[in-house]
Amino acid sequence: MDHNLSLYNSLARMKQPFVPLHEGHVGMYVCGPTVYGDAHLGHARAAITFDTLFRYLRHLGYKVRYVRNITDVGHLEHDADEGEDKIQKKARLEQLEPMEVVQFYLNRYHDDMKRLNVLPPSIEPHASGHIIEQIEYIKKILEAGYAYESNGSVYFDVPKYNRDHPYGKLSGRNIEDLISATRSLDGQDEKHSPLDFALWKKASPEHIMHWPSPWGEGFPGWHLECSTMGEKYLGSTFDIHGGGLDLLFPHHECEIAQSVAAQGHDAVKYWVHNNMITIEGKKMGKSYNNFITLEQFFSGEHPLLGGPVSPMVIRFFILQAHYRSTLDFSYESLQASEKALQKLIETYKRLSGLQPAEKSSIEVADYKKLAYEAMDDDMNTPIVISYLFDASKIINSASAGEIQLSKDDIDKLKELFDIFFIELLGMNIGTDIEGGNSAKAYEGAVDLLMEIRKNAKAQKDWATSDLIRDKLNDLGFDIKDTKTGVEWSVK
Repeated sequence: MDHNLSLYNSLARMKQPFVPLHEGHVGMYVCGPTVYGDAHLGHARAAITFDTLFRYLRHLGYKVRYVRNITDVGHLEHDADEGEDKIQKKARLEQLEPMEVVQFYLNRYHDDMKRLNVLPPSIEPHASGHIIEQIEYIKKILEAGYAYESNGSVYFDVPKYNRDHPYGKLSGRNIEDLISATRSLDGQDEKHSPLDFALWKKASPEHIMHWPSPWGEGFPGWHLECSTMGEKYLGSTFDIHGGGLDLLFPHHECEIAQSVAAQGHDAVKYWVHNNMITIEGKKMGKSYNNFITLEQFFSGEHPLLGGPVSPMVIRFFILQAHYRSTLDFSYESLQASEKALQKLIETYKRLSGLQPAEKSSIEVADYKKLAYEAMDDDMNTPIVISYLFDASKIINSASAGEIQLSKDDIDKLKELFDIFFIELLGMNIGTDIEGGNSAKAYEGAVDLLMEIRKNAKAQKDWATSDLIRDKLNDLGFDIKDTKTGVEWSVK
């Protein structure tokens, strides 16, 4: 572990050396998805950003406990104080149990992450599985005097907290400006201040998801789950807390206030935020109704897409930009990423066919050292990719017989690609990155077999039906008969 990783510390607005709290061990908590709908490109960027960090920390030799929470309690994504929660709404409209909604979209999220070659976290706790811990956490804040009960709900007292501790230090917000800009909400009379946020919210009679508490039937506030589960699995102080830049305020700001109020000190040493995906300069997200789900990318079924997009192209597209920079989407930029990725894959394959010479005819730069320096400097993946392309020019020239490379230089270039292209950037080159016609033909062929099997079943030709299912299973497909038809996926 001789690399001096520098992470962007939002709290100090500066780069500083990464020094873990416990020698050889790193605790990392990342805000995961709210599972009431399909994941989109913005979710992919957060997942890939912290997957890359997870990979690099492990590569450096750290033992990493990576916790990524699942928000499934059923409160609003950004404000637990107003409106009908989104999981409950979907459950009501589709006549499902809320946890059916959660499990359905969580399964789809996991499938999307697997296709993007995102490694699973060490622990993936659900907010709904930690209600008791959240109640106990609220009790600590109440005992410290920074919260109050009101009509069966419990609110965090932001102005009182701000008199003792700076509220807004992560985002640089001023409490007076926040108060003047805060809009009036229903139920505002329950609060002492418009800035106060819910730690526990009284459940209305029609609210499906609720639990008993000392303050009555209700559910925890959105901000509370991360503070509670971070402490449970990583301790009262841990190394890294990550998430999208849109969570900086109010979510992460409220987390800091909660942890200081309950524990008397900050819980997080380094805050890391990935920036947003935009379309024509506007954030991509459900609230703007301009998002493209990952499933739509993979199938190509969206007006902004000219065909299916490979998961590896999406991953490469995201890593071509620094995680703290805004990334503007267009199908043309995805096509450019596909061509660039294809060139690197072809170069990587040429490496194995290079015949070494006794001596290199040119001086080959130490690209591995340069790539490590780029990763150490705030995980600068675009610079890493630029070094891979610089190395590609040499490899391609050697493959064309224009220059000669020694065995030592060839081995170094192989190591560069193995470490940075495959291991750290997570490029799964065994997948089809061309998308388009090949992906359509692949899915069309399987769908055709499903239709033949459906007709065979209708004619009670069980032998043909079972033969298609069994042969596809042998080839690595998972075939499931459901009430509404048949579903297939690759195992």
